[in-house]
Amino acid sequence: MRKLRLSVAMLVFAIATSANAQTPTVLYNFGSHNGDPIDPELAYWTQGRDGNLYSTAPTGGANGDGAAFYYSFSTGLVTVLHSFMGTDGSAPFSGLTLATDGNFYGTTSAGGANGVGTVFQINGTTLAFKTLYSFTNGSDGGTPYAPPLQGNNGLLYGTTATGGGAAGCGTVYSISTSGAPPTTLHQFAGSSGSDGCTPIAPLALGNDGNLYGTTNMGGTSVYQAGTVFKITPSGTPAILHNFANTDGYEPNGLILGNDGYFYGTTAAGGATGYGVVFRITPAGGGFIILHNFKGGKTDGAQPYTGLVQATNGGLYGVTTGGGANSTGAIFGFTLKPFRYTLLYSFVQSTTGDIPEAPLIQRTDGLLYGDAFRGGSNGEGTFFKLSLGLDPFVSLAPTSGKVGKTIIILGQGFTATTSVSFNGTPATQVRIPSATYLTATVPTGATTGPVSATTSGVSLTSNQQFRVTPQIKSFSPPSGPVGTPVTITGVSLTQTTRVAFGGMAATFTKDSDTQVTATVPTGAVTGKIAITTTGGTAMSATSFVVQ
Repeated sequence: MRKLRLSVAMLVFAIATSANAQTPTVLYNFGSHNGDPIDPELAYWTQGRDGNLYSTAPTGGANGDGAAFYYSFSTGLVTVLHSFMGTDGSAPFSGLTLATDGNFYGTTSAGGANGVGTVFQINGTTLAFKTLYSFTNGSDGGTPYAPPLQGNNGLLYGTTATGGGAAGCGTVYSISTSGAPPTTLHQFAGSSGSDGCTPIAPLALGNDGNLYGTTNMGGTSVYQAGTVFKITPSGTPAILHNFANTDGYEPNGLILGNDGYFYGTTAAGGATGYGVVFRITPAGGGFIILHNFKGGKTDGAQPYTGLVQATNGGLYGVTTGGGANSTGAIFGFTLKPFRYTLLYSFVQSTTGDIPEAPLIQRTDGLLYGDAFRGGSNGEGTFFKLSLGLDPFVSLAPTSGKVGKTIIILGQGFTATTSVSFNGTPATQVRIPSATYLTATVPTGATTGPVSATTSGVSLTSNQQFRVTPQIKSFSPPSGPVGTPVTITGVSLTQTTRVAFGGMAATFTKDSDTQVTATVPTGAVTGKIAITTTGGTAMSATSFVVQ
């Protein structure tokens, strides 16, 4: 198993041919002040509503058990939000997630009431710390390394690397933001089954509302090289891919690309044993290796973290080894056509050594990240890299129904004059500060980018906002095959499929609030489903086929 200085990471991209000569700018050297977080590793960064970047480090802080902290762009300093002390958790590898309630959520891999890790909350306004749950290493699992992910239903979803039944191979869990005890959705079977073992990376949210992830070990291969899995919010799992070493070993986290594919990396395996970049469909098909890392001075080696897609559509990542100085590298690639480029080789004494944590693209367009070691104090660095990308706005969440209020992050919002959802103006906009605003999804909105116009400049979101359809009623309630059925609802303009009990029907889109469908041959009594580019809505009651 990979040494647990594993890096579940997320990074950012922008391929520009001129980028090869660019060097990161170090913004902060960890260990510069007493009580600093030190040796940042797996942790994900997240942008707060104040525009600062927030994360965790597994060591350092006032007690040496790790800390939650943020980097201030106004002062250029790191401020510790909470120093862990063991009883409330220790070794927080996760980083932080900003939820739609404005609070931050993370995990510790150890400590807490039972010594095997916690889920915690940091209030986004008061910055007060609260332990939500202490794992027991029983059926609920233990040793969580990843931050929880917020699903479309508002619940938080995460993984634990240990516990969860006889196999002790970890779990997938859900937990409310209020801190009620978690629900164990799945216990991994490890060597006694084919679904894998030791999920370390965070989950990714699919366009279908399901959760996607990887296990670091296990699966059907003789190498027990890990798996890619899918799980529904209610807990139904499916294995999408079993790694066999030749196609990768020890997979990291997944990201959903804007082309609908999932992309990821493995820390080892592949043609040379140094890891791969891969692509897979949400259904599990179409798995291909995009790049085999070769090590040496002209390529990276052993990426202990995943990828991130930047606003220009390219993908970025880091490796812990390889590069000109054998201390790790930043790489990027375009998708159409596929082109891999080694962008930067780290220098231990200046920019750092062994980058294991994800990069993040802040809404100013720049890339930010950290190195685990090196820099002027030897305890790691926090850096930025400019690749010429424009500012944009970021959304939380990235899907919802008409009437839902979402958070939009960016800069200069005090001069905002309008917000639109794929061109439809939002009428309810609130601007609490220059770095975030809230907007309500307007009637008639369709799936697409969100734009905020401020000081005459239109800033567009880095992701599409998917407007979720709703079914309100249908008439008649029953009938034979061939019966026309009028379905009323909300956000139906982009309907792509109507089904009766799972059987596809012919249909016409009458308006944004009405679709007429014909009961198809082979239909059975069951609920009506409407699928649009924003998701699928199910009727509350069943249509009775006579």
